[in-house]
Amino acid sequence: MSEFASPRAVFLRLIGGVTARRPDLLPQLYAKDAVVVHPFAHPASRLEGRDALREHFAQLETLPIEMQARDVVVHETTDPEVIVAEFAYAGRNTETGREFVVPNIWVLRVRDGHIVESRDYAHHDAFERAMA
Repeated sequence: MSEFASPRAVFLRLIGGVTARRPDLLPQLYAKDAVVVHPFAHPASRLEGRDALREHFAQLETLPIEMQARDVVVHETTDPEVIVAEFAYAGRNTETGREFVVPNIWVLRVRDGHIVESRDYAHHDAFERAMA
């Protein structure tokens, strides 16, 4: 596995694309049959495949936010495909000026340079409050 295909590198490209609001680049980080679960969303959500992820990430273009990832810690596991990433999105609603911090823990499985599975534990209530 090249250093660019490592789970850590793929994760860093993912959060870089989210914070740069580049939804056009994000789906290609995922395998065609990737599964992404958001267990803490209301209601919990499950995205299957690149088309569902493309629709999900397209929302980035319409959100009135600017944000960055901070306090990023990536934990390697005994499985070389799996990492656990802790970080927070810190940002500002550009319409209201309201600042926000959204804590996240993601568990990613990356195979052959693509995310095949992700469980994203985000504080969805904090993000919804920032959008209000």
